[in-house]
Amino acid sequence: MKRNIQGIATVAALTLLLAGCSKKKEVSVVRVGILHSLTGAMAQSEIPVSEAEQMAIDEINASGGVLGKKIEVVLRDGESDPECFARKARQLLTEDKVATIFGCWTSASRKEVKRVLEEPDIFGLLWYPLQYEGLEASPNIMYMGAAPNQQVVPAVEFCYQNFGGRMFLIGSDYVFPRTAGSIIKAYLPVLGGECVGETYVDMECEDFYDVINQIKEKKPDVIMNSLNGVSNMAFFNALRNAGISAEDIPVMSFSVSESEINYIGVDLLKGHYVAWSYLQTIASMQNLSFVSRFRNLLGGNGVIGDPMEAGYTAVYLWAAACEKAGTFDVEEVRMAAKGLSFDAPEGTVTIDGENQHLKKRVRVGRVNEAGQIDEVWRSNGVVKPDPYMSTYSWAKGL
Repeated sequence: MKRNIQGIATVAALTLLLAGCSKKKEVSVVRVGILHSLTGAMAQSEIPVSEAEQMAIDEINASGGVLGKKIEVVLRDGESDPECFARKARQLLTEDKVATIFGCWTSASRKEVKRVLEEPDIFGLLWYPLQYEGLEASPNIMYMGAAPNQQVVPAVEFCYQNFGGRMFLIGSDYVFPRTAGSIIKAYLPVLGGECVGETYVDMECEDFYDVINQIKEKKPDVIMNSLNGVSNMAFFNALRNAGISAEDIPVMSFSVSESEINYIGVDLLKGHYVAWSYLQTIASMQNLSFVSRFRNLLGGNGVIGDPMEAGYTAVYLWAAACEKAGTFDVEEVRMAAKGLSFDAPEGTVTIDGENQHLKKRVRVGRVNEAGQIDEVWRSNGVVKPDPYMSTYSWAKGL
């Protein structure tokens, strides 16, 4: 899908221009922030999420807005830099006076924004669309993506049962991949498996020569991949150049959705596996309508991945919480959100009142020759989020 970053930046400029409107105009709108990387290593992944969030906002505005007000977007670029995310979040909350923020991708960016949100004189609310490493439950964040027990743990179980227990871990060098690696290493001995190799690289890494040599030497049954950003393309290209196919050693990825397949390349990813809650191929009427509307908005045969669907869902849940609370006040909206459900494209999701994560299904999919992901396994019903892995005795000490 062709991305118009310049056009997105223009939207941001226009929304700021509206700040000069009359007081009568100001009271007719509620401002929200969209904070994603529009430039840098994460732009290819995050721009589609911002587009999906904007689509939800446009739909809500077309239906009359929230509490009688139109939603006005202030778009900011996190520049694929956690410190920049923190600066932009502060600007959104203190200068732009937004009611809430939708955004972030990496856990590093989320944690920097979290520090800003939790400052007593700010106290903002972030709707975070990504699966992540868990071990966190901030009152200032609504977690729309999967907790570890809704992605990492079932993916390990699927791989152990279908491919074997000798696993090689590869990931980007920051908190989510390293924590996911710790979870996998703690769980494998319980299953009877073992971690035969583990390495972490920069998100812009292009040289996987040493990693491929390690994989050749260890001959794992499966590779557990938590790389993020553009380094995924270099890694899968290195696998192909080394003659390692999905039939030889399958890769289970935690951060490769349909959007990433679009730019990494189907030829590099076909036959490999992913673990998500949402897949574009879900055959429900709710999802088919969602996909159709998205394609009509952007034109062509646009692809939709889990983080995009989670970002879209986040906007609707925020709007519902505001309507229930009768206000845009952060604390009242946060409390009203507890227990709210939404018939999302992935199926019905519910905000768990205990930890502000979503109860949702788990799915494992396999990349097909068309660049879509075929579901090969799913959970029996929704899975309650357990961000601290409290129900797993082997997870103590993580």
